[in-house]
Amino acid sequence: MHDVTTHDGEAPSVDNGTLKKIGIVAIIVAVLAVAWGIVSRHRSENALKDWTQDQSVSTVSVVAPKPMDSGNALVLPGNVQAFNSASLYARTNGYVSKWFVDIGSPVKAGQVLAVIDTPDVDQQLVAARADLQTAKANEALASTTSTRWATLLQKDAVSKQEADEKSGDFAAKRAVTNAAVANVSRLRALQGFSRIVAPFSGVVTSRSTQIGQLVSAGAGTGTAQPLFTVSDVSKMRIYVRVPQAYSAELKPGLHAQLTLPEYPGRTFDAVMTRTADAVDQQSGTVLVELQAANGDGALKPGAYAQVRFPITGTSGSVVVPASAILYRSDGTLVATVGSNNKAVVHQIKIGRDMGDTLEVTAGLAKTDRIIDSPPDSIQTGDPVKVAQPKPQGGADAKQ
Repeated sequence: MHDVTTHDGEAPSVDNGTLKKIGIVAIIVAVLAVAWGIVSRHRSENALKDWTQDQSVSTVSVVAPKPMDSGNALVLPGNVQAFNSASLYARTNGYVSKWFVDIGSPVKAGQVLAVIDTPDVDQQLVAARADLQTAKANEALASTTSTRWATLLQKDAVSKQEADEKSGDFAAKRAVTNAAVANVSRLRALQGFSRIVAPFSGVVTSRSTQIGQLVSAGAGTGTAQPLFTVSDVSKMRIYVRVPQAYSAELKPGLHAQLTLPEYPGRTFDAVMTRTADAVDQQSGTVLVELQAANGDGALKPGAYAQVRFPITGTSGSVVVPASAILYRSDGTLVATVGSNNKAVVHQIKIGRDMGDTLEVTAGLAKTDRIIDSPPDSIQTGDPVKVAQPKPQGGADAKQ
């Protein structure tokens, strides 16, 4: 090839048209680069905005309320008490000299449980009897004197004033005698309290006395423990607090079943005998009493029992998990998902607590989609996203 040179030996110059074309291409490339950057940035901003909005929407899991099983009886906790129970305190001052029964001992009505040595009362009784003898002697002398002066008054041997004075002295002496008689009777009664006796047949359920222990009259008015507690356990009383919604279905004569944790698989028959017919304002319940025979002594005073009433739930009630309940200052609430995927907060009324589930008697429909474990701050109108149920494990999940 041959080098192209000018007459002067220099390289040929670039055409002006070519420079313009190169500049236009460079400008177009720069504009396209700027436009691409703007578009990319706009897309990133939109993606970030969508991600932020998506993260601000709570993802919730929903559960469907279950209808109340018609065969599900009303089960409530009950407190077992003795048919009769008496705490026996000392009614006189002294020292315990003997006690004859201990806890678990069966006793009969009138049986002596303990004897109290009462030396003070014994001496007071001796002194009271001596005072009574003195009062009787003074009364007899006053009676003789009054009769004698009444006879002299008839003969005008004494003045009527003197006769009235003797008659008044006799009346006063008779009143002193009556007071002495009452004092002796009182001390005899106190002396009789030295024997602690069972008021009825039953079982001794507590004993807090020892030989030589000092006891005082009126100890039952303070914090002192009773010497003995006697309970009639041939029949037991069971007290149950029933929610107001079910109180109308419970009538005297209704049979219920008792179950106790120490007797698994065994049930006891109890009959409802009475109801308080008043709703407690704090708990919203009605106190009812049942009675159950206790021939074998299996039921114990103070025991906890589950009482099963043969009544069904309130009509239209549903069962929801306890984790779906919101407790706020404005009441008991449940959040559901509406048709537009927004939360709706409902105020509900609870019928009974069954542990991990609750019966809702008002405020929910069977078709509602209930939010399980809702956020504490959820409000009506908040957007929510329903989580997809997780697939079950196994071959189906792999497919």
